Amino acid sequence: MPGRHITDHQMRLYMKYRQTDSPPVAAAKASFSTSTAYRIEKDRRLPSQKKAPRGRRRPDPLARVFETDIVPMLKAAPGVRPVTIFEELLRRHPELGAGIRRALERRIRAWRAIHGEEQEVIFRQTHEPGQRGLSDFTDMGELGVTIAGVPLDHRLYHFRLAYSGFEHAHVVLGGESFVALAEGLQNALWSLGGAPREHRTDSLSAAFCNLDRDAKDDLTRRYEDLCAHYGMRPSRNNRGIAHENGAIESSHGHLKRAIGDALLLRGTADFDDLAAYRGFIDEIASRRNARNAKRIDSERSALQDLPDRRTSDYEEVIVHVTSSGGFTLRKVFYTVPSRLIGHRLRVRLYDDHLDVFVGGTHLLTLPRGRPHPNGKHDQVVDYRHVIHSLRRKPMALLNLVYRDQLFPREAYRRAFDVLRKRLPDKKACRIMVDLLALAHERGCEAELANQLTADLNDGRLPDLNRLRTHFAPDPAQVPNVVVRLAPLATYECLIGTAEIGGAA
Repeated sequence: MPGRHITDHQMRLYMKYRQTDSPPVAAAKASFSTSTAYRIEKDRRLPSQKKAPRGRRRPDPLARVFETDIVPMLKAAPGVRPVTIFEELLRRHPELGAGIRRALERRIRAWRAIHGEEQEVIFRQTHEPGQRGLSDFTDMGELGVTIAGVPLDHRLYHFRLAYSGFEHAHVVLGGESFVALAEGLQNALWSLGGAPREHRTDSLSAAFCNLDRDAKDDLTRRYEDLCAHYGMRPSRNNRGIAHENGAIESSHGHLKRAIGDALLLRGTADFDDLAAYRGFIDEIASRRNARNAKRIDSERSALQDLPDRRTSDYEEVIVHVTSSGGFTLRKVFYTVPSRLIGHRLRVRLYDDHLDVFVGGTHLLTLPRGRPHPNGKHDQVVDYRHVIHSLRRKPMALLNLVYRDQLFPREAYRRAFDVLRKRLPDKKACRIMVDLLALAHERGCEAELANQLTADLNDGRLPDLNRLRTHFAPDPAQVPNVVVRLAPLATYECLIGTAEIGGAA
């Protein structure tokens, strides 16, 4: 038989068998000795009940300060962190030493379990297919993405179906604006092929802050119209209660980690252009959706049908072109062809570009600019819009407000800096304007930039005559077009002699 020590389980078995058997038989069935059975007959307590409570091995270091110092702090500031109490306690009683920290944290946790305040309860929800879609924005600055070496300040618009987990992500260059929401949401719905019955967002504070009441009401109306176009009921979670959007808030972290891991495997966070980066994000979202393909397909049958067309995902404003050859919109100055000076233009404002109209005619598309973080104005300049005027007044380049934005490439900016160092300002401005004019007239902006870089690296100043000759049309490559005029009698043959006589 086993030794003298038995378990609570063996003890319970013995007491069960003892109801019908003698002590030796019950002991054999419970797998211990007869002597142990007779000992149990004298004391029927469980082995665990016979153990004495484990006492302290050393004096309690918090005994004299817990009730007098710690409890008052916990009552006065229920949300205070244990580490803050620890630091305050050492300030009051430095003799306690840093070794009490873990004991203090355990004691505070135990005290709060008995005397602490009630905490908010999270109620898990059952999601029905086709019922709810959620939208939110998340900042991507921590991933260090660059476009052609330039850091990309951007966010992701993130859409998710609560039931199946379908996801869509869209790169947003500005803030949490209505335009970004409208474009990203519609891209998601048309990619999904249907619309849920409810669309939930957070308070969208970034889209509504610093607006007067009329502007807020206008944005609210436009958002409600957007949802109505797709048959969705708009809803928002309470301000500051992020867990009410938990179906998408928790997914933010998973998506950003997936993007970060993909960037590590790619070996670089630099992309040739914005389109390449957007394709990269789309591919990651597609991979994540592929894991839930069966669940997503099952939810598609419960979605509402899409309307015949998209609704507007832009903001339309009217601007006036000033004598400076452009207009200012949202703290950004944009140049346009000078023939538009004095005209009122209709501008459709998207997240990453502007479409410019005069009347109902589309004129041009401009990249969208953003003001500086400190609120300072910025400029979006196309040197082709002003080069004809700049050739007549080249010295205007010297102190031009948007001079740095005028240069289309770094090589041009570098060339102007070198010209100013080695030549008088008047001559430097003239040469620089002629270089820009050459790039515009001969359509050789990139090739000329390469030539400038090579000259500057070799310590040479740009030679205008040589560059004009280099980029002049090659006579040998100009086709010789010979036009042979048909005799007029040929057309008379086509008409017919009889008809000619009748006509006469």
